[in-house]
Amino acid sequence: MRIFKPLLLAISVALILPSQSSAIDIPVSFQVQGAGYGHGVGMSQIGARAKAIAGETASAIISYYYKDVAIEPLDDSKILRVNIGHLLTSAKMATATQDATMQIFSGDIGDAQDVVPLAVVPVKSSLNFSILGSTVLPSIVTGKKTVSIPRNRIFTVRWTGTRYLPGVDGVISLSHTTTTKKYRYGQMQFRAVKAATLGYRIEVTNSVRLSDEYLWGISEVPSSWPEAALQAQAIASRTYAMSKAGIYRSACDCDLYGEISDQSFLGYAKEIEKGWGQFWKAAVTNTAGLTITQVGKPITAYFGSSTGGLTETAVNAWGTEKAFTQTVADVSSLDPVLNPRFYRWDREITQASVAAAFLLPDVVTLEIVMKNATGTVGTIRATSSTGIQKSLRGETFRSRTKIPSAYFDLVGMQNAVEPTPSPSP
Repeated sequence: MRIFKPLLLAISVALILPSQSSAIDIPVSFQVQGAGYGHGVGMSQIGARAKAIAGETASAIISYYYKDVAIEPLDDSKILRVNIGHLLTSAKMATATQDATMQIFSGDIGDAQDVVPLAVVPVKSSLNFSILGSTVLPSIVTGKKTVSIPRNRIFTVRWTGTRYLPGVDGVISLSHTTTTKKYRYGQMQFRAVKAATLGYRIEVTNSVRLSDEYLWGISEVPSSWPEAALQAQAIASRTYAMSKAGIYRSACDCDLYGEISDQSFLGYAKEIEKGWGQFWKAAVTNTAGLTITQVGKPITAYFGSSTGGLTETAVNAWGTEKAFTQTVADVSSLDPVLNPRFYRWDREITQASVAAAFLLPDVVTLEIVMKNATGTVGTIRATSSTGIQKSLRGETFRSRTKIPSAYFDLVGMQNAVEPTPSPSP
C-alpha cells in the first residue's frame, strides 16, 4: 500500500491548492479615456464644419485634408449595388404610396425590360421573404391571405415610378430586424448567400444610380450644416463610392454596404427631411460629377466624424500606405461646443469584449506599447492569466471593442508610453 501514498498526497495537494488562473485577479472591466470618433483618416467632418463656418470653400476643405489631389468632373452615372440588409433570416417589403404596385421576378434580371414577372403585388399588400435552406422563400400577404411563391436563390423586386417600371411614383418600405427604411429609386435583389459560420442568410441590395439616387440618400452629416461643409461631404461621398463601384463583394452581393463600414445610406428619408433635406440634395446637385482624384482616378476618400486633434494616416490605421492621407491639425474636434459628445470621452470595456478582441480566454493586463505621432494607439498588448501575450493595432482594438476612437489612454494601468494629455474643456 505504501506505493500509493505519494500519489494520494499529490492528489490531496492538487485539490487544496488553487489553480494559477484562479489565484490571479482577472479584471471585470477596463477603463479607457480618449477623444474623437472614428478612424481619423482623411477628412474630419467636425473640422470641415468648422472651416465652413469660418468661410472656407468646399475645395479648400478637401485640399486641406487630402494630399496632392485634384478635384475634377468624372462620369458618375454608374449603377451601384448597395447592401441594405445583411445576414438576414427574414425581410418585408411594402408600398408606402397609394396606388403604387410592386412586381417580383425570378433571378437577378439586371436592366432587362422584357422579363415576365412571377407576380404583381396588389396595392396594400406586402412581400415577405424568409430563408429556407439555401434558398429564399417569398410570399405575398394581403390582409389575412398569404400566397407563397416558389423558392429560388435570388429574386428581383421592382416598383412603379422608377426607371425600371413606369407608373405611379412609388415609395416602398423595407423592414428587417428592428429597422424600417423608405426607398424611392432603383430595384432590389434578395439573394441567399452562405455566411462563414451562420449558414445561408438573405442579402438585400438596392441598385441605384450613383450620381443622384445613391447620393441623395447618403446621411453622413446633418443637412443643417453650412453649405461648404455639405458640398465637401458630397464630393468626398461621391469619390468614395466611385472608388468602390464595380468591385463586387460576394459576401454582401454588393459594391458597398449602406452602413458606416462604407457610408450611411438612409434612402428617401434623407432627401425629404423636413426643412433640411433640400440643402443636402442641393449640395449633391451643385457639385455634380466633382471627384477627388490622383493621376485621374478616384481616391478612396476616407472621412470620419472627428479626431484627437491630428488626423490619422492609412498606414497607421490599417498598415496600408495611401499617398493621399496625411496628418494635419484638427483642433476643432477638441472643441466641446462643436463636438460635445466626443471632444473627450470615457468608456468601460468588459472583460469579455477585451478577451474576444485578442482571441484570448481572459485578459489580466493591458498595456499600450506604442503610440503614433498622431496620438493614436499604435500597438496595444494583452496578457492572459496563463501568461500568453498578444498584440493588436490600436485601430483594430478600437473596431473590435467598439470604443469611439484609437485616440485613447488606459486608466489605472502602467503603460510603456506616456499618456496623451487630456484636452482642456
